[in-house]
Amino acid sequence: MLTDCQNHVGLQSPAPFEAAEKWLGRSPDLSSTDVKVMFVFDTGKRRNNNAFPLMQPQPRTVTMDAQFSRSCLEIVGADNLSDTQEERITYAYDASKKKCLPDAVVFAQTVEQIARILALADEHRSPVVPRGAGSGMTGGSIPVEGGIALVLNGFNRILEVDTDNLVAVVEPGVVTHDLHKAVEIHGLFYPPDPASMTFSTIGGNIAENSGGMRAVKYGVTKDYVLGLEVVLPNGDIVHTGSKCIKDVVGYNLTQLFVGSEGTLGVITKAILKLLPLPEAKATLTAVFPSIVAAGRTVSDVVRRKIIPTTMEFLDKHTIWSVEQYLDFGLPKGAEAFMLIELDGDQDLIDKNILRVKEVCEANGALAVNIASDAAEQEELWRARRSVSASLAHHKPITKINEDIVIPRASIPEMIEAIEEISRESGVLIANFGHAGDGNIHVNVLPQQEPLDKAKWAVEAIFKKTVQLGGRISGEHGIGTSKKDYMTMNLEPSALNLMRTIKMAVDPNNILNPGKMLPDAGFTSGKAGICGVDSYETP
Repeated sequence: MLTDCQNHVGLQSPAPFEAAEKWLGRSPDLSSTDVKVMFVFDTGKRRNNNAFPLMQPQPRTVTMDAQFSRSCLEIVGADNLSDTQEERITYAYDASKKKCLPDAVVFAQTVEQIARILALADEHRSPVVPRGAGSGMTGGSIPVEGGIALVLNGFNRILEVDTDNLVAVVEPGVVTHDLHKAVEIHGLFYPPDPASMTFSTIGGNIAENSGGMRAVKYGVTKDYVLGLEVVLPNGDIVHTGSKCIKDVVGYNLTQLFVGSEGTLGVITKAILKLLPLPEAKATLTAVFPSIVAAGRTVSDVVRRKIIPTTMEFLDKHTIWSVEQYLDFGLPKGAEAFMLIELDGDQDLIDKNILRVKEVCEANGALAVNIASDAAEQEELWRARRSVSASLAHHKPITKINEDIVIPRASIPEMIEAIEEISRESGVLIANFGHAGDGNIHVNVLPQQEPLDKAKWAVEAIFKKTVQLGGRISGEHGIGTSKKDYMTMNLEPSALNLMRTIKMAVDPNNILNPGKMLPDAGFTSGKAGICGVDSYETP
């Protein structure tokens, strides 16, 4: 429901030029920043103007007045501060299909500038929203109360690759895949690999505690963050952790900031743990006649003391869309597709990949294919990487992408429950994800209005997730999209403790307000929290 924010012109359109023209109120200039607002979204039917709404915050008690703007200008200079409509639109959105315009965009160039901007904003009670690549799925980087969008992409240096201590020291704007390549030159390995790794940044990964396909064996981002440099909301600069493997000096402040979604501080430097690069890898795909058989395979592989690097799965709806997209040649009647990859010493993985093949066949796999070389490995991965794009073949009017996580042995029961929810609601639901760690990407794909049934389906999926001992988010985070569901996983005392921490660190609630925590008793009092419910139309 649109409550505290106005629904504005939706950007979803088959003609990006026309869409940009609507946003800008004039013809776009192809030689300027206007090109940044020419986005191409899904090709499905346009759902009025609410598929990608612009949400403008209500007027705050304290706004960016002339004095505040002049002070910002003195700190960062004219080249690094913008309040043009084009720049504000560019930094108004993320991948959540929601938008809020900031009052201004700041491109800080030094840590000291960030500290001074935050101290100034704290004095003026102006919101500040740290921003990386804007690739988050839950609204974590949209400025729901306006204020400053603090862009950190310029902090993109890999400061050190320490081959003696197996650590890297990096700035938050480093693209994750660039770090992968930089350390692999030294025979080292940074395991976290979110699907967005070719454009998402380390700072955003840390803020969201991003996961990825290799989590089943190597863990997630938090497992590789040894220390941080963080600017607090009052402008203080703190350093947490160190290069030391053992470090118990005081509270573990490093992990407090990991996954805090930019609500407690602005990360300006990170010390990251590295591992030796595995010698080799082996890749296998298997197709099963049922999701239950695929689920048994996951458990049986782990029971044999084999921990794959990745164990990915696609359900029948996702298989169908991939077939339409790639004509991959999967067997008819396939209900589940799995991609399993091992890494390590060559002799060991050669032996273990055959053991995995035996497990697949014992569970009734219709077909099993082991890649013979790197080119074949890449070909097998094409099916998995094409999933998101392929879902457009179902012709949904929108896509609601959730990322529940459950104990991995419960995947078959969860998928069967989702199929029942799909039948009961009449809404198509496609599932894929990380079978090895129980993280399922649930894609609710309504094909017609109204969207009340899609909303019901999401809530029913969350309820079943919690019933199975799962969590409503495995890697996407909470942001604005899931904060009202936090009580499904956390008791009031836990939420109150989180609120207490937030108010201790950020008493004026300037840093990324309106995120993570449910609003009850915890709003800034200055602006309406972005309350867009993406299922409803105006």
